[in-house]
Amino acid sequence: MPIIDLRSDTVTKPTPEMRRAMAEAEVGDDVFGDDPTVAALEERAADLLGKEAGLFVASGAMGNLVSMVAHLGRGQELITGEQSHIVMDEAASHAVVAGSSVRVIRERPDGTLDPDEVRAAFRDPGDVHEPITGLVAIENASAHTMNQPLSVEYTRRIGAVAHDGGVPLHVDGARFWNSVVALDADARELAGPADSVTFCLSKGLACPVGSVVVGSREFIWKARRARKLLGGGMRQVGVLAAPGLVALRDGSAGMIDRLAEDHANARRLAEALSALDGIVSAGDVAQPAPGPLDPSRVATNFVVFKVERDRAAFIDALARRGVLVVPYPHGQVRAVTHYGIEPGDIETAIAAFRDALAEAGPTTNGASPGSLAGATA
Repeated sequence: MPIIDLRSDTVTKPTPEMRRAMAEAEVGDDVFGDDPTVAALEERAADLLGKEAGLFVASGAMGNLVSMVAHLGRGQELITGEQSHIVMDEAASHAVVAGSSVRVIRERPDGTLDPDEVRAAFRDPGDVHEPITGLVAIENASAHTMNQPLSVEYTRRIGAVAHDGGVPLHVDGARFWNSVVALDADARELAGPADSVTFCLSKGLACPVGSVVVGSREFIWKARRARKLLGGGMRQVGVLAAPGLVALRDGSAGMIDRLAEDHANARRLAEALSALDGIVSAGDVAQPAPGPLDPSRVATNFVVFKVERDRAAFIDALARRGVLVVPYPHGQVRAVTHYGIEPGDIETAIAAFRDALAEAGPTTNGASPGSLAGATA
């Protein structure tokens, strides 16, 4: 049967035009700075976000890591969200590679960190017992809060807190363009307060691989050196950068504006699931209030919920019906819409959810026990 893969927007396949662009890409040795397709992608990304320069990297995790290495001195401390990707899902690279400690702030249900708590988390540089605060990072969109977009106004406010403390602001924008579309925001304004931003090409933008980091020329030079340190210096890599140029085109020629379709599909799925017996609030910061799943929490392309069933049995029953989802932290289940998922697929998936709930049967103690185990991207 056809598979409806809602595990992540990382499962997208490149468009036919992207495949043609890859085959025809003009290439050179990027370590020597000779790959014109990479250079064009980096310039395009920087221009879209109003920054001086860009750097093509293999993944969002690499984008965050080269940014931390560029911004932080060894032994300095990063302030970021308790359930951020940097903390939860990047193998402690901040400590292992960047040599940084991390001070976490609990995310609020809207995806933001309390600016006052961030300000209070700054260390006393005059106390020899404490590390020196070197960076503030936020995640936009905020995955564990059901991928809530963070506004321009909030980004300005948290940027002011960072800069008043004498440190830069980094935005982990793995799904930055989902936030731009959901907020109907100007991308330059949303990126403006940040000293560095990384965004993924390989999620909702449907490219096969890669992310781009943008910032000042001085920062990007440091990030480029960090990429080399990590073994990320790639050669004739224009074949991978070419899809990014397709994705970042304006309007219907690119892949940004169509993210609105993913958001509409996710909202439709959430509205239908909210009416099914056995689908309930995700809890934690994804939906703190108990009761049914609240579709209004779906602002982008994530639908996060719990099932009043054995979670593993439910996910298996759904897979047998050709619909794939993943376990998520706190006993949750996550479904993600993306390029390749059409409205008809959503209707098929809704029927599969209904049947899987019936097969799995109710449990006596609600959803599966919560833990921080779950999907990572």
